[in-house]
Amino acid sequence: MNIVSRKKEIDILNNSLVSNKPEFIVVYGRRRVGKTYLIKEFFNDTFSFYSTGVFSKSKKDQLGSFQASLIQYGSTNRKRIKDWFEAFERLTDVLESKNVYRTQSGKKRVVFLDEMPWMDTPKSGFKVALERFWNTYGSRKNDLLLIVCGSATSWIIKHLINDRGGFYGRLTNKLFLSPFTLKECEEFIKSHNIKMSRMQLVDYYMVFGGIPFYFNLINPSLSVAQNIDTLIFSEDGTLHNEYSMLLSSLFTNYETHSKIVEELAEHYKGLSREDLLKSKSIKDSGSFVRALEELEQCGFIRSYPNYKQKKYGSIYQLVDPFTLFSIVNLKGKKIASWMNYLNTNGYHNWSGHAFETLSLNHIKSIKSSLGILGVKSNEYAFYSNEAQIDLLIDRDDKIINLCECKYYNQEYSINKEDVEEINNKVEVFNRLTKNKKDFIVTYITINGVKNNTYRDLAQSILTIDDLFLI
Repeated sequence: MNIVSRKKEIDILNNSLVSNKPEFIVVYGRRRVGKTYLIKEFFNDTFSFYSTGVFSKSKKDQLGSFQASLIQYGSTNRKRIKDWFEAFERLTDVLESKNVYRTQSGKKRVVFLDEMPWMDTPKSGFKVALERFWNTYGSRKNDLLLIVCGSATSWIIKHLINDRGGFYGRLTNKLFLSPFTLKECEEFIKSHNIKMSRMQLVDYYMVFGGIPFYFNLINPSLSVAQNIDTLIFSEDGTLHNEYSMLLSSLFTNYETHSKIVEELAEHYKGLSREDLLKSKSIKDSGSFVRALEELEQCGFIRSYPNYKQKKYGSIYQLVDPFTLFSIVNLKGKKIASWMNYLNTNGYHNWSGHAFETLSLNHIKSIKSSLGILGVKSNEYAFYSNEAQIDLLIDRDDKIINLCECKYYNQEYSINKEDVEEINNKVEVFNRLTKNKKDFIVTYITINGVKNNTYRDLAQSILTIDDLFLI
């Protein structure tokens, strides 16, 4: 078994194999995060039954694919399946056959339905048939382990996790696969015998996020810029059209989702619901509300309290690195080559904001480095017409870490202008939010802060090594 990280998920799967009750596990997470790989690798690609949904195909095509899987696992019935009720009846026959595969540990019959949301085409009756299969058969079989998986996180949450109908209380476990952290990415490339400095890893992470599939495509004989050009900017690059596929594979009627993330990509600190609706392309509707919820459930955006106007909801911020990179640098074919774009003003502007996003995605490591991992806190950006703050860690021990995220290859040199700017940020924040907590100015950098006249402004200093802790 060659699985990097995912210790919690592996423990749950191991326990499900030796339990003395029926197990119904849902595995979900965004596209390319490694859901299918985890399950197939854990079970050595050996199941009592395995089938996968087919993207954007009809009910007839889905049933045809399911029937082909049934035949592969022992079904002798070649007659075309007419509906999902019949499909699950035939699955029951396969599972009851004498030759059905059972695991050595616990003698479980393992059924894996991959990309299951794609099977549920409009008016197909799939969900009702699945409910019937589990409630009348699966839930009574102590040796049955059903694992369902899908990138369409919103479907999984709506129809399985939060279901108040036939699936209510039926799930025995749910595994949400988050993107890897920097530490986990480092473990991943080492397991693939790829040598890479932490600086290179940070550069890749600002583009790809912690998506294992993307890191698996890296050619170690090429530089970071060369790999980005080859994979993304080349017309035949593996990830050239990845962004266009990313949202369409996850969401039905994804146009509103696209408009929201594109608007947020232009406002790095985030926007309120009211500010988003000021966009001419976004309309206030039920689809807008659902899109916000689904994007947050899938980890593309996050919400945090509106500290300027606490009574008026949340601020929404784009936190998926690959989505941010794609919108800023690919939309409209603004850039022909990443290699040629390096060290331009546009590159420095993007990299600064991308490093802020990376820092935000590693709050646990930052808090661990600061010695406050056990302290409850809220993390958010702050912006107004008078001042903007990259990251605030608002702690329950009456302290706020005001974090300045600086992406520089060398030591960052604090100057007089920085001191004046920080003092202004503190004054504006305190005035607009009525804050009474004390501040600790924290610099999050690549290589630390230069020892000069103004260095004492930084009361705590973190480098990229501190981002690799958790």
